[in-house]
Amino acid sequence: MIDLFSDTKTRPSEAMRRAIASAEVGDEQKFEDPTTNRLRERVCALLGKEDSVFLPSGTMCNEIAIAVHCSPGDEVIAAAGSHIVDFEGGGPAALSGVMVRSLQAVAGTYDAAALRAAVRPPSRYFPRSRLACVEQTANTAGGRVWPAARLREVAQQAHASGLATHMDGARLMNAVVASGVAAAEQAAGYDSVWIDFSKGLGCPVGAALAGSAAFVAQAWRLKQRWGGALRQSGILAAAALSALDHNVERLADDHANARLLATALAEIDGIAVDPQSIDTNIVFFDVGGTGFDAERLCAALHSRGVQMGAFGPTVIRAVTHLDVSRDDVLRALDVLRAVLRGD
Repeated sequence: MIDLFSDTKTRPSEAMRRAIASAEVGDEQKFEDPTTNRLRERVCALLGKEDSVFLPSGTMCNEIAIAVHCSPGDEVIAAAGSHIVDFEGGGPAALSGVMVRSLQAVAGTYDAAALRAAVRPPSRYFPRSRLACVEQTANTAGGRVWPAARLREVAQQAHASGLATHMDGARLMNAVVASGVAAAEQAAGYDSVWIDFSKGLGCPVGAALAGSAAFVAQAWRLKQRWGGALRQSGILAAAALSALDHNVERLADDHANARLLATALAEIDGIAVDPQSIDTNIVFFDVGGTGFDAERLCAALHSRGVQMGAFGPTVIRAVTHLDVSRDDVLRALDVLRAVLRGD
């Protein structure tokens, strides 16, 4: 199977498995796991933050951050289509009692003026605007990269308006490789930020949430309360350290493969995609002109060993990652062409 459904489909390499097998471990809850402690220190240096906590998932990072920054009845502001809006099972409302206000997004981003206009005036009738969130990269916009200048402007406006700031950095390292702007620089204006190890970096599990020491102390409390407590987590932290050592720069290969895919798709009659919009490793394309709907075309591809995801009646998403080579992309294109021809 050539699995382009998501970069969450990556599997640990043999080198990563060796790192897992040889990990030095201890009780993470007592800060006695040396491998997890090294990872936390590495993440702090990478993101330019005072402290960090290792967590089972990026979704837990987002939900813990929202709960630390907000009180019940508060409002979070985020781009329409972002992960906290559409893909966390209503977590902000269910876990923290907060509302989410979606801003119209352009290429997955919004600007300082849009944020300023969305902030509620003080009134007992309104929810209190409390937190501004950004998602780097913007998944449902096709992995678009927030420009560093826009990140700074949004953070400055949020703080000027009395809001805290949070960066969903699920694919932050993709943005670093694509833009050449260091992770710490991108995250500088954000009170909390996390990175995911289980997407393009190739780990089986895990993410790390960072911020001030006071923020992380509260994050630990929620990690415990919500059942995310870990013990000998060095087994997982070793994989993350291996990923940071070996799997960051190679994200450029995924980006090149995504552009290759998009360029070839644009040449197929009935498929609509803009190769110039591909910043990183995510390709959305519309197959409405082919006579197929997205579900039927994905099913036909799957039957021939290629997996993609339907994201609407005629829209398909394909995501490149370390388990998909250039040759795999070319083969997937051949299969797609054959399905469309009816071969």
